[in-house]
Amino acid sequence: MTSSPSEDAPEASVSIEKIERRPLSIKAGSFALLLATLWAGNPVANKAGLDDAGPLRLGYLRFILGAIVVMIYAIATKQSFKIKRREWVPLGLLGVLFTVQLAFMNIGQDYTSAGHAVVVTTTFPLWTGVFAHFIVPGDRMSRSRTFGTLVAYLGVVAVFYKGFADSSSDFLIGDLLLLGSAVLLGGRQVLLSQLGQGIDQHKLLMAQSVFGISTFVIASLMFEGDEAFTVTTRLVVALLYTGVLIAGLGFIGQTWLLKRYLPSRVTVISLSQPIFGVLFSWWILGESVGGELYVGAVLVVLGSALAQRRSKPKQR
Repeated sequence: MTSSPSEDAPEASVSIEKIERRPLSIKAGSFALLLATLWAGNPVANKAGLDDAGPLRLGYLRFILGAIVVMIYAIATKQSFKIKRREWVPLGLLGVLFTVQLAFMNIGQDYTSAGHAVVVTTTFPLWTGVFAHFIVPGDRMSRSRTFGTLVAYLGVVAVFYKGFADSSSDFLIGDLLLLGSAVLLGGRQVLLSQLGQGIDQHKLLMAQSVFGISTFVIASLMFEGDEAFTVTTRLVVALLYTGVLIAGLGFIGQTWLLKRYLPSRVTVISLSQPIFGVLFSWWILGESVGGELYVGAVLVVLGSALAQRRSKPKQR
């Protein structure tokens, strides 16, 4: 019999145990914040990689690298890749949901501005809270937690209000697609949390990778054809970051958190991503930083703290 894992560290157990999901501990919250910080650099790395490869080709290369990392992790922890009969349908549903959500996001970004894209896409923790309220035991959205999540989201709006206010073009189609992507992403976080109670983590990640790779390869062959593809140091670094660090290790870490902690508490930390994203853009790409960043950062920190407060038990 293997010894029980510590409360805040991933375990390498072959068997699946059903774990009671709970509010974030300090260590788990710090880990979630670390993942959010790393994820904030994903758009910057993607932007750098697009100079040498098309977006669809960049997408499937990223997922191939991520799948390799997941396979190494599964082999190292002696996991089984055998899919049970009861797992086929939920894994297929997860893969389809993942693919449709990505399609909505990629297409929507072509029809709207960067400011709109960030503000609309970052609503996904709100939708995670809504879905979790009705599906996940013990993850109900109290008034204080709802208020805290909205305050944190206002921080995102504050950072990108200039871009969101830009109405020089018709962004309605793009915004609606991105809103659909955010709703699906919120639902996917809850689905991952639920499925993680009975299906191995690496199977969930591989299902997403297989569907994502297949879709992007086909789409790349159809729409990108012989578009220029140049292997450069910049492209390799971008792929290592988005593929190995994010689609591989980042996905493993996020799925681990969603299995053990209440999904609405995990995803609200993700509202800090745009803040770190702006800082990375300033640091790496030399983009300007305005005073709205500081206002947004304060609101995100304050709102996230309010959303993580534990409810007091009712007196009888």
